[in-house]
Amino acid sequence: MKKVVIGFLALSNFCVSLIAQEQDSVRVQILDEVVVSDSRFALKREYSGKTVIKISAEEIAQNRGRSVAELINSKSGIEINGSRSVAGQNLGYFIRGGNNRQVLVIIDGIQVNDPSQIANDFDLRLLDLNSIANIEIIKGSASTLYGNAAATAVISITTKNASKEKVALSVNSVVGTNASQNEDNKTLSNFNNAINLNGTIDKLTYMVGFATQYTDGLSAASGVNTEKDPFSRLNTNMKIGYKFSEALDLKVFGSFDKIKNDIDGFPAPLFQFADTNDESISEQLRFAVAPTYTYENGSISINASMTSIDRETKSDFPSVFESKGYSLDIFNKYVFADKLYTIVGFNYQQNETLFAEEVSYTNSDPYANFVYVSDFGLNLNVGARLNNHSEYGSQFTYNFNPSYSFDLGKGYGKFLASYSTSFIAPSLFQLFDGTFGNPDLQAEDNRTLEGGFEWNLGKTLRVSGLYFNRNETNTVIFTTIDPVNFISQYTNAEGDAKIQGAELEVASELISGLQLSANYTFTELKEGNRVRLPKHRANANLNYQFSDKTNSTLTYQYVGSREDTDFSTFQNVELDAYSLIDLYIGHRFKNNKLKLFVNITNIFNEDYQEIIGYSTRGRNYNLGLNINL
Repeated sequence: MKKVVIGFLALSNFCVSLIAQEQDSVRVQILDEVVVSDSRFALKREYSGKTVIKISAEEIAQNRGRSVAELINSKSGIEINGSRSVAGQNLGYFIRGGNNRQVLVIIDGIQVNDPSQIANDFDLRLLDLNSIANIEIIKGSASTLYGNAAATAVISITTKNASKEKVALSVNSVVGTNASQNEDNKTLSNFNNAINLNGTIDKLTYMVGFATQYTDGLSAASGVNTEKDPFSRLNTNMKIGYKFSEALDLKVFGSFDKIKNDIDGFPAPLFQFADTNDESISEQLRFAVAPTYTYENGSISINASMTSIDRETKSDFPSVFESKGYSLDIFNKYVFADKLYTIVGFNYQQNETLFAEEVSYTNSDPYANFVYVSDFGLNLNVGARLNNHSEYGSQFTYNFNPSYSFDLGKGYGKFLASYSTSFIAPSLFQLFDGTFGNPDLQAEDNRTLEGGFEWNLGKTLRVSGLYFNRNETNTVIFTTIDPVNFISQYTNAEGDAKIQGAELEVASELISGLQLSANYTFTELKEGNRVRLPKHRANANLNYQFSDKTNSTLTYQYVGSREDTDFSTFQNVELDAYSLIDLYIGHRFKNNKLKLFVNITNIFNEDYQEIIGYSTRGRNYNLGLNINL
């Protein structure tokens, strides 16, 4: 571990020494980069009071063949547990010491969740990376703008826009292996295909997409002579826009997503994890409309959506869940003299699902947020929200986020601070499930304190550092009341959970065509209980552009030791640290209309554990192509 830390610090020191180098021609695009998610306005990064992570279309293109979860997992402060295991593995979103119920996912400005899930979270396995244009991630509490559950992160996903041509076609195909570390005879068992038809006809824009994935060759349970657990995913989506006038436009979204996978479980009579022949099926239908009326210095928008989800598990403990979610977000944005950016809105959500009987709850939240950008460097982001929950009454949340930016001649520097609160209601499952539910649960309260800096000279150098401190009250935990008779229930933890940490990010163009980005995360649990939370994480990405046609990317990831629960003894054990190295090489042909690429993951075939008893992927190979017509 000492070598990793020393090496990372040396790497950071080397990057800082590059500040004196002048590369004006490559800085402009980075310095003018805009971020949206922390204010819902398109503002320059230097005016943002957060260190927003932005995953660009270029970076997504360099990661074809990977899942959405794998790509997000390479960023600072984020650990998506299960993204390195069998394709059908459930995902754990451990961001800043939190978990799934504290992370909110937004797609094209519309909040998405799954009322049938234990944590009411959205399943990233449902998404196809080829359909995504960019991703923004804000870490820390954002409940003022986004409401319940936005306590540790908001993952804002924007799908691809239609081409300005009347007809445009994009085709992606990836084939590869999917084997564990001890599998010598690798066969093709991972297949990803996607096709997208889009264009613009007068005032109408359209996009229709279809994608499939089939993955086999790996068992969820580790061990000898285990059966393979295949995973399949089907995605269909459409996105239609119509501009009635310069002031009024309408977007309509629709998608159907289905995943089916074999899983391993806890069969009777021992109820210990084993290689079983269980199966899980999830189907999701989403529909949304988003009209916007634009007037001088402002706009009025409506985001309305409906989601229907069916999930079934076939095992010794079979289950069927049918759930629906409705969301309505109405907000007015107005800008005063290019200095004060205001947003005032009302958000309504209704979640319902079926256990022994239909259960539901609603949120009705008015909110307001203001961003002030001064002439002398001071920027201020403040806001408040009144959460009105049908089960828990009214809860007030707020944020105070000042920052100060200053000119560096070749770029800018910025200091930032933030204090914010959030409210996280228990899910329908945690409240009303007949076996594990507890209707007496209290809602969680969360407060987050942050402070940091950013030093941005474009591609020459960008360095940012941040300290955070989180405090959770009434943390919802799963408690085994009687291990002999296997009786468990969701309860509130007796004490507060306290987590602190630091995040460091470095990005630089070392020489022409050679770009480096790296991050390190330290997360310390001061009080409370957490599993699968590494204290140390590091990622590095080295991209080299051999020519305007060929590029390669070498990625490194280090995950430190952490605890996990061994359910055979109901005791926590320590999992060893591990390091993974991947290589990507891509080349364009035919006026950039055809691209071929190869991806080698876990080059050194490292043997490691994400979750006790579950397998992980060893060295594997993917070959793919992308065609744009």
